[in-house]
Amino acid sequence: MNQKLSAIIQESEVAFGTSGARGLVTRMTDQVCFAYTAGFLNYMRSIGLFEPGMAVALAGDLRPSSPRILRACAAAIESVGGKPLFCGYIPSPALALLGLERKIPALMVTGSHIPDDRNGIKFNRPDGELLKSDEAGVLGQPVTMPMDLFDEAGMLRAAVDLGAPVDAVTTYIRRYVDFYGPAALSGLKIGVYQHSAVGRDIMVDILRELGAETLSLGRSEVFVPVDTEAIRPEDVQLAADWAREQHFDAIVSMDGDSDRPLLSDEHGQWLRGDILGILTAQSLAAEAVVTPVSSNTSLEKCGSFPQVVRTRIGSPYVVAAMTAAIESGATRVCGFEANGGFLLATDFTDGSKTLPALPTRDAVLPILAVLVASKRQSKPVSALVAALPQRFTFSDRLKEFPTALTSARIAGFMPDSGDPRGAFDAAFGSATESPARELDWTDGVRVVLSNDEVVHLRPSGNAPELRCYTEAATRERAVALCARVMAVLETWRS
Repeated sequence: MNQKLSAIIQESEVAFGTSGARGLVTRMTDQVCFAYTAGFLNYMRSIGLFEPGMAVALAGDLRPSSPRILRACAAAIESVGGKPLFCGYIPSPALALLGLERKIPALMVTGSHIPDDRNGIKFNRPDGELLKSDEAGVLGQPVTMPMDLFDEAGMLRAAVDLGAPVDAVTTYIRRYVDFYGPAALSGLKIGVYQHSAVGRDIMVDILRELGAETLSLGRSEVFVPVDTEAIRPEDVQLAADWAREQHFDAIVSMDGDSDRPLLSDEHGQWLRGDILGILTAQSLAAEAVVTPVSSNTSLEKCGSFPQVVRTRIGSPYVVAAMTAAIESGATRVCGFEANGGFLLATDFTDGSKTLPALPTRDAVLPILAVLVASKRQSKPVSALVAALPQRFTFSDRLKEFPTALTSARIAGFMPDSGDPRGAFDAAFGSATESPARELDWTDGVRVVLSNDEVVHLRPSGNAPELRCYTEAATRERAVALCARVMAVLETWRS
């Protein structure tokens, strides 16, 4: 039976978001996952990036639903003439690296940081991430659904054997060990908060190969939804306790699919992802840096980078802007997101050593770059942070808040609403205690207040959540401002 992928999506309620599909596991039936994968590969074939007989790499995170979804994806790859190349349960950037090196499509079954009642499929082109400009082409694909493969519930009738996984990890590890050298972190004691991150053991291996002493912490066989942009209070307390008890130089961790990093200083204070991104770009001596509008403005204020470009939130927008920067003649181009994921658009050299481009979110590089900078400069991580212009960001979210409701609620602050600044002050003036000075609609609504503080509201691209970001001159003020705005947002549910 032939169907348009867009029709299957509408029926399943599994949304097509940043780089792929996301939805409730109960809605992500084998049939739906099959359709998404077939539609993606049909689109790749239509633009000359896939043909029958080509391998398609696939891997997954440690969610309970990932193995089942992987089997459905493998069935779809075979149905369109491809050859599934199972890479096991590995970090998203390790899979992307293999796909780029072999010039084959790759797909990662992961829900990233969201709870494990949800999952997703992230699609990668043979030449990099799926871009926003690709989405319409994917959604418009006709998909042939061999209905005899599925039962009445939309599940595969017969098991699919993924086979023994190929090694996609060794090359990923070597890129960092070869670049930084086997003694780069000698003398440092690093705690590794493993929880259920798919890259938890790989992170330990890399740190040890670079000479660090490591101690694994908090390993869990139950999925833990660690969000590097909205760190759970229990994770804040755990890091502080571990740092006090073990006297670490730093604690490191990652989200579920290990493309977003967490790094604490020696006191167990987690660094915000955008601060980690700035420090990483500095350590690499980047010339052009791309980041979304939600990232800390210390990036511009520090004066380290000849070119800074701001985009909408989401790695496809960052990738597109990095590509544009390269086309305009920029060199040593990189990007990062407020969640800490770091992207290398060009090769970076350090003397005789070269770190090849990897234009997809990566958690390992920012962790290593800052630790190596700390070691080389003989400064604790907290001192590297203190050297930056002191601007502090904070974020929070309303869970289970439909995207359509967010859009409706912030419509009054949009440019065509008549008086967006006045509307914002009427809604949030008592919370901000300072009137709006300027509004930016690059992604949602970002408001710079008269006192130079920032409030940014937008719907999440990955889940039904309303995100709130704040920035101020002190950490306490950024947290307090966010809490006051969140109190107003809570009233929006009714």
